[in-house]
Amino acid sequence: MLKLTPILLAVLYGVAMYFFSAYRTRKELDARSTELVDPILNHQISRLADALEVDRIKVFLYEIDPVNGLAAPDGRIFITRGFYNKYRLGEVTSEEMASVIAHELGHVALGHARKRMIDFSGQNALRTALAVFLSRFIPGVGVVIANSLTTLLAARMSRDDEYEADAYAAALLTKAGIGTGPQKALFGKLEALTQSQAGRMPAWFLSHPKTLERIAAIEELETRWQQLPVR
Repeated sequence: MLKLTPILLAVLYGVAMYFFSAYRTRKELDARSTELVDPILNHQISRLADALEVDRIKVFLYEIDPVNGLAAPDGRIFITRGFYNKYRLGEVTSEEMASVIAHELGHVALGHARKRMIDFSGQNALRTALAVFLSRFIPGVGVVIANSLTTLLAARMSRDDEYEADAYAAALLTKAGIGTGPQKALFGKLEALTQSQAGRMPAWFLSHPKTLERIAAIEELETRWQQLPVR
């Protein structure tokens, strides 16, 4: 039992940190966001709501400069002021913004926030177990290796979540009559919009898949849908 104590403590630490992070995120979002009011975007959001057969989808404007969309742990959807400004400048279309919202709705619908709590707790336990084991054979370096391996695992899990949310968004956008065109077009703009340096890093270190891989995954979905029998 004593040998398991560090691992159990790591799991408890992961759970505690998740809830603390969720609380801190909620307070930050409450203080720096308001409901999005934009007639054109609200029309696109209404199309998504109709496709989901719900009365309304609330989207909030988060007053920070980075270009991003966010699904909060409590299920709310946010678009950053920086992203909204790109739309206002004509660099992003309303349909492309709808694809961002559809993607974040995917994270909510697929339970990725809850999944991340479990993943984070498990990763802490794995990191601790690996560090204890490896340090017996390679003192000092074992902790570094354990951290690197769990970082790679976390990135892979995060990329899997992104692919799942992309697939959800593709289906929702198709049902809403918007289609996947804006979704794929936005992927081609994201690196420029965010001034990302991701292209210089190995893909497995990234929390998001490569742009071309995301587009290819959606096109594969579309091919499969076209092959389904008509009912």
